[in-house]
Amino acid sequence: MSLHFNAFIWPHGYHESAWRVVPDDVRGVLGLDYYADIARTAERGLMDSIFLADNLAIAEYRLTHLPQTQFDPIAVLSALAAVTSRIGLIGTGSTTYAKPWDLARRFATLDHLSGGRAGWNIVTTVTPLAAAAFGESKHPDLADRYERAHEFTDAVTQLWDAWGDDAVVGDRTRGVWADRERVRENHFHGVFHDVDGILPFPRSPQGRPVLVQAGQSPAGIGLAARWAELVFSGPPSMDAAVAFRTNLHSQVAAAGRDPGEVRVLPALMITLGGTEAEARDRARRLEELASPEFRWQNALYTAGLDPDGFDPNVPLPASLLEGQAPSSRAEQLFEAARARPQAPLREVAAAITGGAGQTHFVGTPQQLADFVIEWQDAGAADGFTIMGSTLPYELAAFVDHVVPILQQRGRFRTEYTGRTLREHLR
Repeated sequence: MSLHFNAFIWPHGYHESAWRVVPDDVRGVLGLDYYADIARTAERGLMDSIFLADNLAIAEYRLTHLPQTQFDPIAVLSALAAVTSRIGLIGTGSTTYAKPWDLARRFATLDHLSGGRAGWNIVTTVTPLAAAAFGESKHPDLADRYERAHEFTDAVTQLWDAWGDDAVVGDRTRGVWADRERVRENHFHGVFHDVDGILPFPRSPQGRPVLVQAGQSPAGIGLAARWAELVFSGPPSMDAAVAFRTNLHSQVAAAGRDPGEVRVLPALMITLGGTEAEARDRARRLEELASPEFRWQNALYTAGLDPDGFDPNVPLPASLLEGQAPSSRAEQLFEAARARPQAPLREVAAAITGGAGQTHFVGTPQQLADFVIEWQDAGAADGFTIMGSTLPYELAAFVDHVVPILQQRGRFRTEYTGRTLREHLR
Protein backbone atom coordinates (compact mmCIF):
# COMPACT_ATOMS: atom_id res chain seq x y z
CA MET A 1 0.00 0.00 0.00
CA SER A 2 1.26 3.47 -0.86
CA LEU A 3 2.44 5.67 1.98
CA HIS A 4 0.77 8.98 2.78
CA PHE A 5 2.51 12.18 3.84
CA ASN A 6 1.26 15.42 5.34
CA ALA A 7 3.54 18.48 5.59
CA PHE A 8 3.24 20.41 8.86
CA ILE A 9 3.84 24.15 8.37
CA TRP A 10 5.38 26.15 11.19
CA PRO A 11 7.36 29.41 11.08
CA HIS A 12 10.97 28.56 10.10
CA GLY A 13 10.51 24.94 11.28
CA TYR A 14 9.09 22.83 14.08
CA HIS A 15 12.13 22.94 16.38
CA GLU A 16 11.93 25.90 18.73
CA SER A 17 15.43 27.05 17.72
CA ALA A 18 14.78 26.89 13.98
CA TRP A 19 14.32 30.62 13.53
CA ARG A 20 17.78 31.20 15.04
CA VAL A 21 19.64 29.02 12.54
CA VAL A 22 17.87 29.52 9.21
CA PRO A 23 19.32 32.37 7.12
CA ASP A 24 15.95 33.79 6.03
CA ASP A 25 14.49 37.12 7.08
CA VAL A 26 12.85 36.53 10.47
CA ARG A 27 9.81 38.52 9.26
CA GLY A 28 9.42 36.47 6.10
CA VAL A 29 7.05 34.06 7.84
CA LEU A 30 4.52 36.89 8.02
CA GLY A 31 4.05 36.93 4.25
CA LEU A 32 2.28 34.69 1.76
CA ASP A 33 5.47 33.81 -0.14
CA TYR A 34 6.73 31.71 2.79
CA TYR A 35 3.62 29.53 2.82
CA ALA A 36 3.39 29.37 -0.97
CA ASP A 37 6.98 28.12 -1.23
CA ILE A 38 6.33 25.32 1.26
CA ALA A 39 3.03 24.36 -0.37
CA ARG A 40 4.62 24.17 -3.82
CA THR A 41 7.52 22.09 -2.47
CA ALA A 42 5.14 19.63 -0.82
CA GLU A 43 3.09 19.41 -4.01
CA ARG A 44 6.24 18.81 -6.05
CA GLY A 45 6.86 15.87 -3.74
CA LEU A 46 3.33 14.53 -4.42
CA MET A 47 2.48 14.74 -0.73
CA ASP A 48 -1.14 14.28 0.29
CA SER A 49 -1.56 17.54 2.14
CA ILE A 50 -0.17 20.51 3.98
CA PHE A 51 -1.41 21.32 7.46
CA LEU A 52 -1.82 24.55 9.39
CA ALA A 53 -2.29 24.27 13.14
CA ASP A 54 -3.86 27.10 15.10
CA ASN A 55 -3.68 28.80 18.49
CA LEU A 56 -6.66 31.01 19.21
CA ALA A 57 -4.85 32.68 22.08
CA ILE A 58 -1.22 32.58 23.15
CA ALA A 59 0.72 32.85 26.39
CA GLU A 60 3.00 35.88 26.31
CA TYR A 61 6.16 33.84 27.03
CA ARG A 62 5.94 32.57 23.45
CA LEU A 63 6.53 36.06 22.08
CA THR A 64 10.08 35.88 23.42
CA HIS A 65 11.00 32.44 22.17
CA LEU A 66 9.05 31.76 18.97
CA PRO A 67 7.88 33.63 15.85
CA GLN A 68 4.16 34.28 16.19
CA THR A 69 2.20 33.71 12.99
CA GLN A 70 -1.16 32.37 14.10
CA PHE A 71 -3.08 33.64 11.11
CA ASP A 72 -6.57 32.40 10.31
CA PRO A 73 -5.84 29.01 8.69
CA ILE A 74 -8.73 29.29 6.23
CA ALA A 75 -7.51 32.65 4.96
CA VAL A 76 -4.00 31.29 4.37
CA LEU A 77 -5.17 28.04 2.80
CA SER A 78 -7.57 29.87 0.50
CA ALA A 79 -4.65 31.90 -0.79
CA LEU A 80 -2.61 28.72 -1.25
CA ALA A 81 -5.44 27.15 -3.23
CA ALA A 82 -4.70 29.68 -5.93
CA VAL A 83 -0.99 28.81 -6.23
CA THR A 84 -1.34 24.99 -6.07
CA SER A 85 -3.50 22.52 -7.97
CA ARG A 86 -3.43 19.12 -6.29
CA ILE A 87 -2.17 19.13 -2.72
CA GLY A 88 -4.67 18.85 0.14
CA LEU A 89 -5.23 21.87 2.38
CA ILE A 90 -5.91 21.03 6.04
CA GLY A 91 -6.67 23.69 8.63
CA THR A 92 -7.60 23.66 12.30
CA GLY A 93 -11.02 24.75 13.54
CA SER A 94 -12.20 24.78 17.16
CA THR A 95 -15.44 23.14 18.28
CA THR A 96 -15.34 25.10 21.55
CA TYR A 97 -14.87 28.64 20.26
CA ALA A 98 -16.76 28.59 16.96
CA LYS A 99 -20.32 28.18 15.74
CA PRO A 100 -21.21 25.18 13.55
CA TRP A 101 -22.75 27.37 10.83
CA ASP A 102 -19.74 29.63 10.49
CA LEU A 103 -17.19 26.83 10.51
CA ALA A 104 -19.18 24.70 8.05
CA ARG A 105 -19.51 27.64 5.67
CA ARG A 106 -15.82 28.57 5.79
CA PHE A 107 -14.45 25.07 5.26
CA ALA A 108 -16.97 24.32 2.50
CA THR A 109 -15.92 27.58 0.84
CA LEU A 110 -12.28 26.41 0.92
CA ASP A 111 -13.36 23.07 -0.56
CA HIS A 112 -15.09 24.84 -3.44
CA LEU A 113 -12.24 27.27 -4.12
CA SER A 114 -9.64 24.50 -4.07
CA GLY A 115 -11.60 22.05 -6.20
CA GLY A 116 -12.12 19.57 -3.37
CA ARG A 117 -8.87 19.72 -1.42
CA ALA A 118 -10.04 20.93 2.00
CA GLY A 119 -9.67 19.16 5.34
CA TRP A 120 -10.89 20.20 8.79
CA ASN A 121 -8.68 19.36 11.76
CA ILE A 122 -11.21 19.05 14.60
CA VAL A 123 -9.89 20.42 17.89
CA THR A 124 -11.53 21.25 21.20
CA THR A 125 -8.86 23.88 22.12
CA VAL A 126 -6.70 22.95 25.08
CA THR A 127 -5.48 26.35 26.27
CA PRO A 128 -7.71 28.07 28.86
CA LEU A 129 -6.42 31.43 27.62
CA ALA A 130 -8.89 31.20 24.75
CA ALA A 131 -11.81 31.63 27.13
CA ALA A 132 -10.87 35.19 28.03
CA ALA A 133 -10.10 36.04 24.41
CA PHE A 134 -13.65 35.05 23.47
CA GLY A 135 -15.27 36.75 26.45
CA GLU A 136 -16.02 33.51 28.30
CA SER A 137 -15.65 33.31 32.07
CA LYS A 138 -14.48 29.70 32.09
CA HIS A 139 -12.77 27.21 29.80
CA PRO A 140 -14.80 23.96 29.65
CA ASP A 141 -13.19 20.86 31.12
CA LEU A 142 -12.03 17.99 28.92
CA ALA A 143 -15.19 15.87 29.16
CA ASP A 144 -17.41 18.86 28.42
CA ARG A 145 -15.27 19.93 25.45
CA TYR A 146 -15.47 16.51 23.84
CA GLU A 147 -19.20 16.19 24.41
CA ARG A 148 -19.57 19.54 22.65
CA ALA A 149 -17.21 18.40 19.88
CA HIS A 150 -19.32 15.38 18.97
CA GLU A 151 -22.47 17.49 18.77
CA PHE A 152 -20.68 20.29 16.91
CA THR A 153 -19.29 17.89 14.29
CA ASP A 154 -22.72 16.30 13.86
CA ALA A 155 -24.23 19.74 13.24
CA VAL A 156 -21.50 20.68 10.74
CA THR A 157 -21.80 17.47 8.72
CA GLN A 158 -25.59 17.85 8.56
CA LEU A 159 -25.11 21.33 7.12
CA TRP A 160 -22.69 19.97 4.51
CA ASP A 161 -25.11 17.17 3.61
CA ALA A 162 -28.26 19.30 3.24
CA TRP A 163 -27.69 20.04 -0.42
CA GLY A 164 -28.07 16.98 -2.62
CA ASP A 165 -25.22 16.23 -5.02
CA ASP A 166 -27.65 16.74 -7.91
CA ALA A 167 -29.48 19.79 -6.54
CA VAL A 168 -28.06 22.19 -9.15
CA VAL A 169 -29.86 21.51 -12.43
CA GLY A 170 -29.14 24.75 -14.31
CA ASP A 171 -32.25 24.52 -16.48
CA ARG A 172 -32.27 27.78 -18.42
CA THR A 173 -35.42 26.87 -20.34
CA ARG A 174 -37.51 26.45 -17.21
CA GLY A 175 -35.58 29.11 -15.30
CA VAL A 176 -34.61 26.67 -12.54
CA TRP A 177 -31.08 26.97 -11.20
CA ALA A 178 -31.50 24.44 -8.36
CA ASP A 179 -34.23 21.95 -7.46
CA ARG A 180 -35.59 22.68 -3.99
CA GLU A 181 -36.82 19.11 -3.72
CA ARG A 182 -33.21 17.96 -3.74
CA VAL A 183 -32.25 20.12 -0.79
CA ARG A 184 -33.08 18.70 2.62
CA GLU A 185 -34.50 20.93 5.33
CA ASN A 186 -31.98 21.28 8.12
CA HIS A 187 -33.11 21.65 11.71
CA PHE A 188 -30.46 20.72 14.26
CA HIS A 189 -31.33 21.05 17.93
CA GLY A 190 -28.80 19.73 20.42
CA VAL A 191 -27.72 20.34 23.99
CA PHE A 192 -25.15 22.99 23.04
CA HIS A 193 -26.09 24.10 19.51
CA ASP A 194 -29.18 24.98 17.50
CA VAL A 195 -28.83 25.37 13.75
CA ASP A 196 -31.68 25.98 11.31
CA GLY A 197 -31.23 26.51 7.60
CA ILE A 198 -29.03 25.47 4.71
CA LEU A 199 -25.66 26.80 3.63
CA PRO A 200 -25.92 29.55 0.99
CA PHE A 201 -24.22 27.50 -1.74
CA PRO A 202 -24.31 23.91 -3.03
CA ARG A 203 -22.48 20.87 -1.74
CA SER A 204 -18.72 21.16 -2.21
CA PRO A 205 -16.66 19.00 -4.60
CA GLN A 206 -15.82 16.35 -1.99
CA GLY A 207 -19.31 16.45 -0.53
CA ARG A 208 -17.68 17.06 2.81
CA PRO A 209 -14.17 18.33 3.53
CA VAL A 210 -12.00 15.52 4.92
CA LEU A 211 -12.34 15.21 8.71
CA VAL A 212 -9.07 15.15 10.64
CA GLN A 213 -8.38 14.64 14.34
CA ALA A 214 -5.32 14.68 16.58
CA GLY A 215 -6.47 14.01 20.15
CA GLN A 216 -4.44 11.44 22.10
CA SER A 217 -6.63 11.15 25.21
CA PRO A 218 -9.32 8.44 25.42
CA ALA A 219 -11.88 11.14 24.65
CA GLY A 220 -9.83 12.30 21.67
CA ILE A 221 -9.49 8.78 20.31
CA GLY A 222 -13.23 8.32 20.74
CA LEU A 223 -13.88 11.46 18.70
CA ALA A 224 -11.50 10.24 15.99
CA ALA A 225 -13.13 6.82 15.93
CA ARG A 226 -16.55 8.35 15.33
CA TRP A 227 -15.63 10.97 12.74
CA ALA A 228 -12.05 11.13 11.47
CA GLU A 229 -10.71 9.99 8.12
CA LEU A 230 -7.17 11.12 8.90
CA VAL A 231 -5.64 10.95 12.37
CA PHE A 232 -2.47 12.66 13.57
CA SER A 233 -0.75 10.95 16.49
CA GLY A 234 2.34 11.52 18.62
CA PRO A 235 3.62 8.12 19.81
CA PRO A 236 7.05 7.99 21.51
CA SER A 237 7.99 4.64 19.93
CA MET A 238 7.06 2.21 17.20
CA ASP A 239 5.47 -0.16 19.72
CA ALA A 240 3.36 2.70 21.09
CA ALA A 241 2.37 3.63 17.54
CA VAL A 242 1.25 0.06 16.79
CA ALA A 243 -0.81 0.01 19.99
CA PHE A 244 -2.38 3.39 19.18
CA ARG A 245 -3.32 2.42 15.64
CA THR A 246 -4.67 -0.97 16.73
CA ASN A 247 -6.79 0.63 19.45
CA LEU A 248 -8.07 3.30 17.08
CA HIS A 249 -9.01 0.76 14.42
CA SER A 250 -10.86 -1.30 17.02
CA GLN A 251 -12.88 1.72 18.09
CA VAL A 252 -13.53 2.75 14.48
CA ALA A 253 -14.98 -0.70 13.80
CA ALA A 254 -17.06 -0.52 16.99
CA ALA A 255 -18.48 2.77 15.72
CA GLY A 256 -19.68 0.99 12.58
CA ARG A 257 -17.02 2.41 10.28
CA ASP A 258 -14.36 0.78 8.10
CA PRO A 259 -10.88 1.01 9.70
CA GLY A 260 -9.38 0.72 6.23
CA GLU A 261 -10.72 4.17 5.43
CA VAL A 262 -8.89 5.85 8.34
CA ARG A 263 -5.29 6.91 7.78
CA VAL A 264 -2.95 7.29 10.77
CA LEU A 265 -0.04 9.69 10.21
CA PRO A 266 2.17 10.02 13.31
CA ALA A 267 4.07 13.25 13.82
CA LEU A 268 7.72 12.96 12.84
CA MET A 269 10.18 15.81 13.24
CA ILE A 270 13.09 15.31 10.85
CA THR A 271 16.63 16.64 10.57
CA LEU A 272 18.46 15.34 7.51
CA GLY A 273 22.06 15.44 6.33
CA GLY A 274 24.21 14.06 3.53
CA THR A 275 25.82 11.89 6.19
CA GLU A 276 24.62 10.80 9.62
CA ALA A 277 27.34 12.91 11.24
CA GLU A 278 26.16 16.00 9.34
CA ALA A 279 22.58 15.42 10.40
CA ARG A 280 23.61 14.96 14.03
CA ASP A 281 25.66 18.15 13.93
CA ARG A 282 22.63 20.07 12.66
CA ALA A 283 20.37 18.58 15.33
CA ARG A 284 22.97 19.27 18.02
CA ARG A 285 23.15 22.91 17.00
CA LEU A 286 19.39 23.28 17.36
CA GLU A 287 19.49 21.74 20.84
CA GLU A 288 22.39 23.93 21.93
CA LEU A 289 20.27 27.00 21.18
CA ALA A 290 17.18 25.65 23.00
CA SER A 291 16.04 27.69 25.99
CA PRO A 292 15.43 25.94 29.34
CA GLU A 293 13.01 28.76 30.20
CA PHE A 294 11.01 28.03 27.10
CA ARG A 295 11.00 24.29 27.81
CA TRP A 296 9.32 24.41 31.21
CA GLN A 297 6.84 27.07 30.18
CA ASN A 298 5.97 25.23 26.99
CA ALA A 299 5.46 21.95 28.84
CA LEU A 300 2.75 23.68 30.86
CA TYR A 301 1.23 25.56 27.94
CA THR A 302 0.90 22.51 25.67
CA ALA A 303 -0.67 20.68 28.62
CA GLY A 304 -3.40 23.31 28.81
CA LEU A 305 -2.02 25.11 31.87
CA ASP A 306 -1.06 28.77 32.31
CA PRO A 307 2.75 29.04 32.73
CA ASP A 308 2.40 32.32 34.62
CA GLY A 309 0.67 30.46 37.46
CA PHE A 310 3.62 28.22 38.38
CA ASP A 311 7.05 28.50 39.99
CA PRO A 312 9.57 26.41 38.02
CA ASN A 313 11.82 25.97 41.03
CA VAL A 314 9.32 23.95 43.10
CA PRO A 315 7.44 20.71 42.38
CA LEU A 316 4.04 20.79 40.72
CA PRO A 317 1.35 21.05 43.43
CA ALA A 318 0.22 17.65 44.68
CA SER A 319 -3.40 18.79 44.48
CA LEU A 320 -3.00 19.39 40.74
CA LEU A 321 -1.62 15.89 40.18
CA GLU A 322 -4.61 14.34 41.96
CA GLY A 323 -7.17 15.98 39.69
CA GLN A 324 -8.21 15.15 36.14
CA ALA A 325 -5.60 16.03 33.55
CA PRO A 326 -7.01 18.62 31.10
CA SER A 327 -5.31 16.93 28.13
CA SER A 328 -3.18 13.95 27.10
CA ARG A 329 -0.11 16.19 27.22
CA ALA A 330 -1.02 17.18 30.76
CA GLU A 331 -1.26 13.53 31.76
CA GLN A 332 2.22 12.97 30.35
CA LEU A 333 3.54 15.85 32.43
CA PHE A 334 1.66 14.68 35.53
CA GLU A 335 3.06 11.16 35.20
CA ALA A 336 6.60 12.52 35.00
CA ALA A 337 5.95 14.66 38.09
CA ARG A 338 4.46 11.74 40.05
CA ALA A 339 7.56 9.67 39.28
CA ARG A 340 9.72 12.43 40.81
CA PRO A 341 7.49 14.10 43.38
CA GLN A 342 10.29 16.15 44.94
CA ALA A 343 11.79 17.37 41.67
CA PRO A 344 11.19 20.99 40.68
CA LEU A 345 8.99 21.66 37.68
CA ARG A 346 11.98 22.89 35.70
CA GLU A 347 13.70 19.48 35.91
CA VAL A 348 10.54 17.48 35.25
CA ALA A 349 9.71 19.56 32.19
CA ALA A 350 13.21 19.12 30.78
CA ALA A 351 12.30 15.52 29.98
CA ILE A 352 9.02 16.53 28.29
CA THR A 353 10.42 18.10 25.15
CA GLY A 354 8.67 16.30 22.33
CA GLY A 355 5.67 18.54 21.74
CA ALA A 356 3.32 17.11 19.15
CA GLY A 357 6.16 15.14 17.61
CA GLN A 358 7.84 13.06 20.29
CA THR A 359 9.87 11.26 17.62
CA HIS A 360 12.79 13.26 16.18
CA PHE A 361 14.48 11.44 13.32
CA VAL A 362 18.07 12.48 12.70
CA GLY A 363 19.96 10.87 9.83
CA THR A 364 20.33 10.49 6.08
CA PRO A 365 17.56 10.26 3.47
CA GLN A 366 18.24 6.53 3.04
CA GLN A 367 17.96 5.98 6.77
CA LEU A 368 14.69 7.91 6.89
CA ALA A 369 13.26 5.89 4.03
CA ASP A 370 14.18 2.69 5.90
CA PHE A 371 12.61 4.07 9.08
CA VAL A 372 9.34 4.96 7.34
CA ILE A 373 9.05 1.56 5.66
CA GLU A 374 9.81 -0.25 8.92
CA TRP A 375 6.95 1.56 10.68
CA GLN A 376 4.55 0.90 7.83
CA ASP A 377 5.43 -2.80 7.72
CA ALA A 378 4.97 -3.07 11.50
CA GLY A 379 1.45 -1.65 11.28
CA ALA A 380 2.48 1.48 13.17
CA ALA A 381 1.56 4.04 10.53
CA ASP A 382 0.03 4.65 7.13
CA GLY A 383 2.60 7.38 6.59
CA PHE A 384 3.74 10.41 8.54
CA THR A 385 3.08 14.04 9.29
CA ILE A 386 6.47 15.44 8.33
CA MET A 387 7.57 18.24 10.64
CA GLY A 388 10.81 19.71 9.32
CA SER A 389 12.98 20.86 12.21
CA THR A 390 13.82 23.77 9.92
CA LEU A 391 11.72 24.98 7.00
CA PRO A 392 11.67 24.97 4.09
CA TYR A 393 15.01 23.14 4.15
CA GLU A 394 14.09 19.80 5.73
CA LEU A 395 10.94 19.56 3.64
CA ALA A 396 12.88 20.20 0.44
CA ALA A 397 15.41 17.53 1.45
CA PHE A 398 12.58 15.09 2.10
CA VAL A 399 10.96 15.80 -1.28
CA ASP A 400 14.21 15.74 -3.27
CA HIS A 401 15.99 12.83 -1.58
CA VAL A 402 13.60 10.66 0.45
CA VAL A 403 10.59 10.59 -1.88
CA PRO A 404 12.63 9.21 -4.85
CA ILE A 405 13.89 6.35 -2.68
CA LEU A 406 10.36 5.46 -1.58
CA GLN A 407 9.17 5.64 -5.18
CA GLN A 408 11.97 3.34 -6.34
CA ARG A 409 10.95 0.86 -3.65
CA GLY A 410 7.31 0.98 -4.76
CA ARG A 411 6.07 2.58 -1.55
CA PHE A 412 4.95 5.99 -2.80
CA ARG A 413 3.02 7.39 -5.74
CA THR A 414 4.85 8.65 -8.82
CA GLU A 415 1.97 10.93 -9.78
CA TYR A 416 -1.30 12.20 -8.38
CA THR A 417 -4.10 9.94 -9.61
CA GLY A 418 -6.96 11.96 -8.11
CA ARG A 419 -7.81 15.60 -7.71
CA THR A 420 -9.33 15.72 -4.22
CA LEU A 421 -7.76 15.21 -0.81
CA ARG A 422 -10.05 12.26 -0.11
CA GLU A 423 -8.88 10.61 -3.35
CA HIS A 424 -5.24 11.12 -2.32
CA LEU A 425 -5.90 9.30 0.95
CA ARG A 426 -7.34 6.15 -0.65
